[in-house]
Amino acid sequence: METESEPYVRLATLRQLHQVMADMNTARSLADTLQTVADGVVTGLGYELACVNLVRADGDLVVAAFSGNPAAEALITGRVGSRDSWERRLGMGEHWGDLVFIPHTEGWVLDDDDVPQWYTDGPAPRFEDEWHPSDRLFAPMYSAGGHGGAGELLGVLSVDRPRNGRRPGAWGREALQVYAFQAAIAISNARLRANMQRALVRLEREQQALRASEESFRQAFEYAPSGMAIAEMGGDQHGRILRTNDALCRLLGRPASAMRRYSFSDLVHPEDIGTLLRTSAEGGRAELRLGRRDGTYVWVSLRNSVVADAADGPRFLLTHVEDIEERKRRELHLAHRASHDSLTGLPNSAELRSRLSARLCRRPQSAGELESLDAAYGHPAYAADGSHGFDFAPGSAAYDAYDHHVHTVAPESDRDDGTKGLAVLFCDLDGFKSINDRFGHNAGDAVLIEVARRLSNGVRDGDTVARLGGDEFVILADGLGRADAQDLAVRLRNEIIQPIRAEGRAVRVGASFGIGWAHCGMTADEVLKSADERMYVEKRSRPKQHRRAG
Repeated sequence: METESEPYVRLATLRQLHQVMADMNTARSLADTLQTVADGVVTGLGYELACVNLVRADGDLVVAAFSGNPAAEALITGRVGSRDSWERRLGMGEHWGDLVFIPHTEGWVLDDDDVPQWYTDGPAPRFEDEWHPSDRLFAPMYSAGGHGGAGELLGVLSVDRPRNGRRPGAWGREALQVYAFQAAIAISNARLRANMQRALVRLEREQQALRASEESFRQAFEYAPSGMAIAEMGGDQHGRILRTNDALCRLLGRPASAMRRYSFSDLVHPEDIGTLLRTSAEGGRAELRLGRRDGTYVWVSLRNSVVADAADGPRFLLTHVEDIEERKRRELHLAHRASHDSLTGLPNSAELRSRLSARLCRRPQSAGELESLDAAYGHPAYAADGSHGFDFAPGSAAYDAYDHHVHTVAPESDRDDGTKGLAVLFCDLDGFKSINDRFGHNAGDAVLIEVARRLSNGVRDGDTVARLGGDEFVILADGLGRADAQDLAVRLRNEIIQPIRAEGRAVRVGASFGIGWAHCGMTADEVLKSADERMYVEKRSRPKQHRRAG
C-alpha cells in the first residue's frame, strides 16, 4: 500500500484493504485465517514481509504464518519466542497508538533474544523517514476490549520492508492498526468456529447430552435474573430480536411480542448509537441507554456472544443486558461534584481550565517562530513548547494533525477590527467581604448563589460561567468582537449591582470585569492571568465609592 495522506486516499486502495479484511473473515479454519492475515499484509498493506506470531496456551508466542519470502518462512515457521522477550519488545521503541516501532538505532539490543526473526540486507537510509533494514514494526492483536481494556493479547503481527521504502505515515499506521484489530476479530472468530466444530461433533455423538444442554440453556435464559436476548446475525434481518426473557421485558416495560418487532438499534438512545455500532459482535461490551415503553431511558451494560455452527458460521447473537442505572447515576453525580462548585453548581476552576485548554493548541503561530525553534533545538522535531518531541515541519504527521483544529485567534488591536475570538471575562465582586463581615457567611453564600444565577442567565447557550474561587467568576464567550465583549461586561455588571435578598435583607455588591482573549499558543493559566490583570486595572481605575457594596 502506497503512502497516502488523508483525506486523499485512493478508492482503489480502500477497496484493496476492504478485500483483504473480507478474506480474513471468510477463511474456513484457524490455519487458513492465520495465513490469510499474513498474506493480507503483503497484498493489501504494501509490505514485502509479514509474520503472524500467535499466543499459545502457555503464554509464549509461536510463528504460525509467514508471507513474502519462502526461504524465511521455512526457517522460522513453528519457532517459539518467550513471552518475556515479547513483552520487552512491546515495551520498547516508539508507540504509534497500539503499534510499536523499534528503530535500528535501538533494536540492536534484541538481536540475541529468543524471538524468531529474519535478517534483510540493504543500504543505510538516505533520509530521515527511510526504512532501515534493521527497523522493526509490530502490530499487537488484542481480543475484544482492546489494549488497556478487557481484551488480552492474541498475537503480534511483524511487518518489514515497506515497498515504498519509507516508514509508514499517518494513513499507513492507521491502516495497519485497523487491520490488526480486524485480524484479532477474525482469529477469535476462527477459534470460536473451531471450538464449535469440535463441540458439534461431540454433541452429535451424545444426543442425550445435547438435549440436556438445550434444556439447561432454556432455563438459564428464561429465569436469568438479568435481561437476555437472542438476535439474528447476517442477512436482511441482521440484529432483529428473536427472543427475550422476562427480566428484559420487565426492565424495558415491553411485552415479549412487541420486543420481536425491534432490534437493539431501534431501542438505543440516539446519542449512544455510535457506541452500539462500535461494539464487536463477539465478546463485545458496551454501556449505553435503552428506551423504555414510557419514553424514558435506562442505563444498561450489554455483553454479546456469538452462537455459530461449523457449516454456516455465526448464526445468532446472544446478548446479556444488565441494569446499571444506579451505578451510572452515582458515577455521573461524582463526576459532576468533581468538576462543579458545590455552592453555586457552576463549573469549578479545574473544569474551567479543562474547557479552556481544549480550545487551545501549542502550535507555533508563525513561520518565523517555527524557524527560531528549529534553530534553538538543532532540528525540527520539537513542539511549539520544546517539550513533546513532535515534528512540526510542514508536511509532517504532527503538523498535518493540526489542520483539523480550528485555531483560536484574538482581535489584534484595541479597536474593533471585526475579528471574532474567545473572550475571557474575569469578574471580581466589589464589597463582598463587607457583606460577609457584617451579615455572616450565610448571607455571603446567598449573594454568591444569586450572582451565579444572574451571570448564567445573562450569557448565551454554549457560553461557560465558572466560579474560580471565593468571589471570583470567569465567563468564556466565543465568537465575540471587542465591542461585543465590552457590551457583555456592561450588561452583566448592571445585572449584578441590582439588590439581592440575603438573610431577610437587601444588599448590593459591585463587580469589576477584566476582558482577556484566548488564542492558540497560550496556556489556560496565561489566559486567566491576562484577564485577571485587566480586571485589576479596571478595578483601580474606578472611584472607590463605585466599588462599594450597597
